[in-house]
Amino acid sequence: MSIVVENGLSAAPSSSRARAEAALRRLGEVDRPEVWIALRPAADVLADADAVDARVAAGEDLPLAGLLVAVKDNVDVAGLPTTAGCPEFAYTPTDTASGVARLVAAGAVILGKTNLDQFATGLVGTRSPYGAVRCSWDPERVSGGSSSGSATAVALGIADIGIGTDTAGSGRVPAALQGLVGIKATLGVIPAHGVVPACVDYDCLTVFATSLDLAVTAAKVMAGPEPRDARSRRWPSDVPFAAPSTPRVAVPRAEDLVELCDEYREAFARTVAAGRAAGLDVTEVDVSPLLDAATLLYDGAVVAQRYAAVGEFLATNPAGADPTVAAIVAAAERPAAHELVADLDTLTHAKAFAADLLDGFAGLLLPTTTEHPTIAAVQSDPIGINRRMGTFTNFCNLLDMAAVAVPGVPTAEGHPFGVMVVVPAFADQVAVDLAARLTGVAAPGFASGGVELAVFGAHLRDQPLHFQLEEIGARFVEEVHTSDAYRLTALNTTPPKPGLVRHGTGRGAPIAGEVFRVSEAGLGRFLAALPAPMTLTSVELSDGRWVVGFGCTHDAAADAVDITEFGGWVAYRTR
Repeated sequence: MSIVVENGLSAAPSSSRARAEAALRRLGEVDRPEVWIALRPAADVLADADAVDARVAAGEDLPLAGLLVAVKDNVDVAGLPTTAGCPEFAYTPTDTASGVARLVAAGAVILGKTNLDQFATGLVGTRSPYGAVRCSWDPERVSGGSSSGSATAVALGIADIGIGTDTAGSGRVPAALQGLVGIKATLGVIPAHGVVPACVDYDCLTVFATSLDLAVTAAKVMAGPEPRDARSRRWPSDVPFAAPSTPRVAVPRAEDLVELCDEYREAFARTVAAGRAAGLDVTEVDVSPLLDAATLLYDGAVVAQRYAAVGEFLATNPAGADPTVAAIVAAAERPAAHELVADLDTLTHAKAFAADLLDGFAGLLLPTTTEHPTIAAVQSDPIGINRRMGTFTNFCNLLDMAAVAVPGVPTAEGHPFGVMVVVPAFADQVAVDLAARLTGVAAPGFASGGVELAVFGAHLRDQPLHFQLEEIGARFVEEVHTSDAYRLTALNTTPPKPGLVRHGTGRGAPIAGEVFRVSEAGLGRFLAALPAPMTLTSVELSDGRWVVGFGCTHDAAADAVDITEFGGWVAYRTR
């Protein structure tokens, strides 16, 4: 019996124990031992599921209640060995990685530790002494790496959530090859505490799931500052909370897609066409400088970070070392300090180029990877194919960008094909919104914080000043009414606006409005540019909440036409 996740969160079977029992049965059905490095004893998994059921019964609100998690084995889980894909490297941590611990606190149940390209070095899923992880839908093909086991456990219907890492694309390529969603947040938003480093400045913890809703829910649970991770980050005060209603999206020129196989090139063209049909305003741009920057992750001095992570260990020639991985890490000892300085300067200029390139665009839509090779092909050409598969993913962390990988239009043969939306740092919510538009689902919320702002007139949706909310990335929350303490007037302004003024409980009427979530900096921009006689003040809603909202001065309202009887600005304007 496979685990079926409906709408990302609610599922059948309903209880946590029943879900765990189904996952354990599914393990036996698929018979893919290479997916796992360590499975927890069934009794422990079931005991944890029972504990979750007890928490739910006691009234706890657990957003991930009973969902099964597969954790990549370079990520610590207390009491389970961390091998990073090399038996001789193994150690048993006493603490669980903070991102994974947050999943457990939200009701998730850990099933076990999964196979990977050794030391998270690779995009193919074959570089492991524990065996090559086979693709979920074609065992002759690679699963994608380095987070091969976690992605495949989800694709096979064993786990609901797969936890991976992503330095060069490891949280995105396996998603593309197996029809999954992969969330690679801005560096540090999901803390990397408890992760064996690959390139410590460019590593991040990632999420796989079969739906955008579940993937984002898990990522949101995992996100937040972590004092044990000096590189962790919080959402900034100017974080955007939504993509524009008609988003401009950049796509690469044909000459930037030369590495794509014919099958994927055709699928990408059809995915772009589907994006246009879904309301994206698509423009071709030159992304070649980004692709050039991507080569620095393996061909530049930045690769020295891989030697700093595990070079001395691999220099002892452990029996379980993968020869391709060992050769890559050994070569990372050679760059000189001045070469690293030069490459960091190159990346600084590339970041500036990326910022200029995406100015005016909501995001960049790219194919996730170039092809889906067989295991035999990778074994014949382990470096060349792997290098090619990272063409579009490698630059992302180097340039401090975020990405959401989702299934695109399948290939002509009906095989999975993946695309990703790439955005500047902290624009993760914009990437999620664009991914939702591409896949035809409702966009879940990811970024947290901000301020609720109530509007009652020209800033309402479909009204003339609503674009000002879109410019600051405001996200619609809900339709609301004020308490009965307010009166509404039609002010003599251009464009026409209403004026909302509090007169006291029972001395007005409920006035219709809308609440949006805006960043603190965006709210400050509104306040700084607010023309007379408009004000920002606390407004009481009909449910008793107080939120920041638009009003006007009493003297301006006194000279205006009272329109309270209409119950709202739109009703008055369409009378």
